[in-house]
Amino acid sequence: MSNGTKEVILDAAEELFAEQGFAATSLRNITTKARVNLAAVNYHFGSKEALIEAVFERRIIPMNKERLIRLDRLCQQYAAKEIPLTTLIEAYVGPALEIANDTNANGVLFIKLLGRSYTEPNTSLQTAIRKMYGPVIDRFKEAFSKVLPELSREELYWRMHFMVGLMAYMMAGTDMMRIIATSRLCDPLDTNNMIKRLGAFVAAGMRAPL
Repeated sequence: MSNGTKEVILDAAEELFAEQGFAATSLRNITTKARVNLAAVNYHFGSKEALIEAVFERRIIPMNKERLIRLDRLCQQYAAKEIPLTTLIEAYVGPALEIANDTNANGVLFIKLLGRSYTEPNTSLQTAIRKMYGPVIDRFKEAFSKVLPELSREELYWRMHFMVGLMAYMMAGTDMMRIIATSRLCDPLDTNNMIKRLGAFVAAGMRAPL
C-alpha cells in the first residue's frame, strides 16, 4: 500500500467529516469516495477513531511546528532583550490564520473540522487534540510569562484563552466581517493585514489593567 493511498483516504475522510460530521460518516462512505477497499483503511489506520485523529494530525501538527519555528526564531533574534508582545502574538496566531485562508491547503475544510470537534464532542479526539497542542501551549505560556511578568499565572491563562477564542472567530468569521465592513475597507482575505491588526488588538488586551 502506498503513501499515495493513505493521502487519498485522508482527503476523502476530511471532506466527508467536515461536511457530514463524524457520526454520520461511515467507513463505507469514505472507501467509496476514496475508491479504495476497507482493507486499505484498516492497513493505514486500524479504526475509524484512529482515522479521525489522523485527519486532525495532518493539519494541526504542521501548523504547530510552524509556530515553534517562529518562536525559536524570535528567541534567537531577541536573546538579549524582551520579545515584543505583538510579535509574539503574531507567531502564535499567524500560522492558523494563514492555513484558514489558504485555498490550496483546503482551509475551509480545516475550519469546518474544528467546528465539528466542538459540536460533536468526542472524548478520545479531544484528548488527542490536547496532546497535539500541549508542547506548543507550554512553550508559548513560558514566552508570554516572560513578556508579561506582572500577570499572575491564572490571569495569563485567562488572557491566552481569550486570544485563542478571538483567533478562532477570525478564522471562521469572515461572513460577519463582511456584514460589519459594508465597503472594501476591510478585506477578510488580507491575511497579513489581519494578523498585524489582531496582534495589536490582543496585545492591548493582554496588557490591560485588571
